[in-house]
Amino acid sequence: MTPTSWASLVVAAIAIITSFAGGIRWMVKHYLNELKPNGGSSIKDSMNRMEIRIDELYKLIAEK
Repeated sequence: MTPTSWASLVVAAIAIITSFAGGIRWMVKHYLNELKPNGGSSIKDSMNRMEIRIDELYKLIAEK
């Protein structure tokens, strides 16, 4: 192989690795953002609402 072929192979490998790492970084950032409360539409907010409802149900059951 010529030096030009080696250089193009290295550049292609770096481009593939960089795009893969960027995709992983975007996914992690997106999923971590779902775990922060944002006023109603995140998973964290949904879980908080469910916990409150479950606590209220336990109180109703305990009163009977």
